[in-house]
Amino acid sequence: MNPTPTDGAHSPLASQGGTPTRAQFLPIAVPDIGARERELVMQALDSGWITTGPRTFELATEIARRATAKHAVVVNSATGALHLALEAMGVHEGDEVITTPYTFAATVNVIEHVRARPVLVDVEPDTLCIDPRRVEAAISPRTKVVISVDYAGHPCDYDALRALTVPRGIRILDDAAHALGAASHGRPVGSAALADVTAFSFYATKNLTTGEGGAAVTDDDALAERIRLLSLHGMNRDAWKRYGATGSWFYEITAPGWKYNLSDLLAAIGVAQLERFDASQARRHELVARYAAGFAGCDAVRVPIARAGMTHAWHLYPIALELDRLTIDRGRFIEELRAENIGTSVHFIPLHFHPHFRTSLGYAEGTFPVAEDAYRRAITLPLFAGMTDRDADDVIAAVRKVASAFRK
Repeated sequence: MNPTPTDGAHSPLASQGGTPTRAQFLPIAVPDIGARERELVMQALDSGWITTGPRTFELATEIARRATAKHAVVVNSATGALHLALEAMGVHEGDEVITTPYTFAATVNVIEHVRARPVLVDVEPDTLCIDPRRVEAAISPRTKVVISVDYAGHPCDYDALRALTVPRGIRILDDAAHALGAASHGRPVGSAALADVTAFSFYATKNLTTGEGGAAVTDDDALAERIRLLSLHGMNRDAWKRYGATGSWFYEITAPGWKYNLSDLLAAIGVAQLERFDASQARRHELVARYAAGFAGCDAVRVPIARAGMTHAWHLYPIALELDRLTIDRGRFIEELRAENIGTSVHFIPLHFHPHFRTSLGYAEGTFPVAEDAYRRAITLPLFAGMTDRDADDVIAAVRKVASAFRK
């Protein structure tokens, strides 16, 4: 049963000597690793094939199928997938790539790696995804790619983005690190109907994890082949088989590539995770519904939304504080939740607030008011498939308790 709106509201704060909402600390995310993952990892160890091999390609096949894409290249991170995609698209010095400031550093780091110019534009207030109207205003003759970011697992407005990019020959690279399992009007994130290339993350906290890992998916045969080639030193196709019974010692380097490949040990974890991915996603949706019900009527908290027609992946659950109704700022609110044994994070610090990007990009504070306002209000609450209803109720009670104590 969900907590009532008054649960915890009048209890003394833990920071002031009261009893914490829960006895044990609740992290923001815990990987869901079980017996099946251990079984497949042991199989990989026992097989003697622990680097890139059959499990890696099994994972790639299943990721492509889930994304309804022709190709998936599994690599060591979403960062690697983004970098390889830009390289395969021929993005280089003199080109411009439009993206959002409300994302992790990797999204812009990869643009700098290929020596292109990052052009940042603000986000939409409700989804915090890139604003197509701002994209349109930023397009120049040098614009080659738009990197969309499916923030927290909510798909961007791809119909609007494609209406801008396709007629101009601009490609879309989707940073879908948060969005495996999401869909826009029935089209899965990863579909060619949304983006030319999509990059997924399988980092430890993601909805599907391999510990470290990622994938680039696309319907473009040439892009897929180029990404695959560059992901392993630029060696010709199937060079990974050279140590197997059907392989050949001979290989050729046809491009200066990178070592971005994923091992079978890690891919085995991902294969096991995929077997229960739908159930895991369903649990996330249950927890989000519980949060929404529990925060109803709490006017100091704004909960995240899913637009009509959008299937949210719910990688993150970021609330926004109504600061004009509180006597404390976001930093103090986080400290109070920590005292109540509730883990939190902030997604994200706008990129132009970081020292490196202040210098390299040259954007001043105040340039992106929507992203900057979102940052000052943002708290990411715990959300993972292994959470219990009681865990979620504790989070709700703690947030309401702190909000009530510091209500104006």
